[in-house]
Amino acid sequence: MTDEYTFETVKIERDGYVAEVVLNRPEAGNAFNAQLFADVHDAFEALDGDDDCRAIVLRAEGKAFTYGLDLMSAPVDFGPVLSEGLAGVRLELRRLIERLQVQTGKPAVIRKPVVAAVHGWCIGAGLDLISACDIRLCSADARFSLREARVAMVADIGSLQRLPRIIGDAATRELALTAKDIDAARALALGLVSQVHDDREAVYAAARVEAQLIAGLSPVAVQGVKHVLNEQDGMTVQQGLDYVATWNSAFLQSEDLKEAFAAFFEKRAPEYKGQ
Repeated sequence: MTDEYTFETVKIERDGYVAEVVLNRPEAGNAFNAQLFADVHDAFEALDGDDDCRAIVLRAEGKAFTYGLDLMSAPVDFGPVLSEGLAGVRLELRRLIERLQVQTGKPAVIRKPVVAAVHGWCIGAGLDLISACDIRLCSADARFSLREARVAMVADIGSLQRLPRIIGDAATRELALTAKDIDAARALALGLVSQVHDDREAVYAAARVEAQLIAGLSPVAVQGVKHVLNEQDGMTVQQGLDYVATWNSAFLQSEDLKEAFAAFFEKRAPEYKGQ
């Protein structure tokens, strides 16, 4: 693996067509300050434009995936917020929230599939981030908490919007309204994660396997699948069927499709180029 990009709080590592975005503030439990929010966004944006990247693993260094918002160096100055600020202060806060929404939601809107590998605590902004990923795995020691209500806040950067589509409305209400902690077994039962592995290294290995499986497929097809799934959100079944019919009518013909047929008849593994 070699580093190709440089960020202050995030590392990017590469293994062939798979890249890893690594949260790298272990001394702070990977708690989100303004720099980490920005670096996460910029890392995913860079990889989205990198044709040598076909799948991404999201993981973290240290004892925890993330402890959530770093209250000691938060991206928002709570002084004016807690005072009787006028419209200008409120509008600035809204702009900040919108920026954080874009930054943590970046995995959802890029073309490349993202596999999250969670170990230890995943709190607050961590849930916002992994709910924007395509696949979520965790280790047996993982703990999840949507705990903004504990500090008199409404979660506002993605969890309340994405989790109902992942775990359902009832489970989202339970987690958000109680601000309780749940373990890996409960996360699996709810469908928040699709696999639980023994420890941190095991979940990293499993996430890399998933990413390599994705990277071995046609990028044209894989990115098309993610696009169609994203676009049909909110559509009726018939609207979704109409959309994918139009999509394939436009994009089914590709060099990758020709390669798939050739490899089948020649009894060999296909070599996709994303064309």
